[in-house]
Amino acid sequence: MNCINKPKALGIILCFVGFLMMSSCISNKRIIYLQKAKSDASLNDDTLIQYNIPVYRLQYNDIVDVQIRTSIPEMNAVFGLKNPDEPAMIGNQSGMMQSGGDAYYMTGYTLNQQGEIKLPFIGKLGIGGLTLEETEKKITERLGVYFKKATDENLYVKVKLGGIRFSTFGEFNKPGRYVILQERLTIFEAIANSGDMTTIAKRNKVLLLRQYPDGTRIHALDLNNRDIIKSPYYFIQPNDQLYAEPMRVRELGAGTNTGQTIQILVTILSAAAVIVGLTK
Repeated sequence: MNCINKPKALGIILCFVGFLMMSSCISNKRIIYLQKAKSDASLNDDTLIQYNIPVYRLQYNDIVDVQIRTSIPEMNAVFGLKNPDEPAMIGNQSGMMQSGGDAYYMTGYTLNQQGEIKLPFIGKLGIGGLTLEETEKKITERLGVYFKKATDENLYVKVKLGGIRFSTFGEFNKPGRYVILQERLTIFEAIANSGDMTTIAKRNKVLLLRQYPDGTRIHALDLNNRDIIKSPYYFIQPNDQLYAEPMRVRELGAGTNTGQTIQILVTILSAAAVIVGLTK
């Protein structure tokens, strides 16, 4: 009976070890970013890759920073502004200090569900669905109603996004919500701010949850492929969310590198030796 059990036990153990070796180690090809496609010469090293930057339109929950400067004394008196050569802004007297945290949350203007902001003296202004340039033009036109002398030469209006807010969750080393005080942010910069992805993250299927005026869309991205640079999702937009799914190796509980796999195999073989000894 023992003679029959011994080869069966060895067979089961060896099959399990073989399966573990085939499925446990993660190859470099699965974790290297921006791999070059041999069939696409436009992605070769030192080749200029053109960006595909979508036009961003303001939407609910965005925060904008509004700066207004003018050389018209009457307008300065009403709005409490200063001359163009002096720092001045409406509502953001202290918000430009990047002293950590979300500097613009308290000092900027947040779009409500109707796509409106409320500016001092000007009142409610609907800017949802507009670009930053269109918003600047609309504010300038509203000010022109009060001051006929306002022109592009003596009135300066600048509207910027109050930083780029995004979230990362799943297989990131530092998942969380981040605010970056920049006008543009690539997806790799966002990943870097999150401490990079873990070794077992699926880089060829990262989910991007992007907010649109009519709802949310989920886009699957392949970060192993260099053509991500040419996609409209290469640049992060406000309120984007990145989800990194784990590889199957996590479910199997196997090692993520050769060293870990060897340790597991040594443990299994030691257990096998004990089982074989008991079957004698």
